[in-house]
Amino acid sequence: MGVLMLLMMAAAMGKLCDGALYKVGDSAGWTTIGNVDYKQWAATKTFKLGDVILFQYNAQFHNVMRVTHAEFRACNTSSPKATYTTGNDSITLTNRGHHFFFCGVPGHCQAGQKVDINILRNVSKPAPSPLAVPAPGVPAPAPNNGHLPRSLKGSFAKLGLLTAVLAVCF
Repeated sequence: MGVLMLLMMAAAMGKLCDGALYKVGDSAGWTTIGNVDYKQWAATKTFKLGDVILFQYNAQFHNVMRVTHAEFRACNTSSPKATYTTGNDSITLTNRGHHFFFCGVPGHCQAGQKVDINILRNVSKPAPSPLAVPAPGVPAPAPNNGHLPRSLKGSFAKLGLLTAVLAVCF
């Protein structure tokens, strides 16, 4: 029974850990039309591990290349890490740091069709809430010498596991 409960919790945590979906360029998509500012677009997002970025574009006129920082800065298309050409490319962000992409069609990167997706390395977590303190005149709970009833020990272990998974996800 306990193993089944843990498997169900793990499956639920997998759903909770699923990342957000971001369409690059929002409604404009991945294009050179309309002067989309991809740097500004990325600056308004907080990307996290597991997020998916979606490049939607007309595959007759554009593509997506994943490149190094040096290639990104120079719009150098000679040796991309990966090239995507479907017009509907989903890329899951699996590591922290910068992820550099541009369109490899001549002149498009230079025209601004490039984006730096950054997952911060040190995302600060909110401080834990303080422990509740009984109001004056309200008796504190009776001590139990650190022992929990046997029926609660397994529940607290599962709660601890759940807390640990949530901390990793968020």
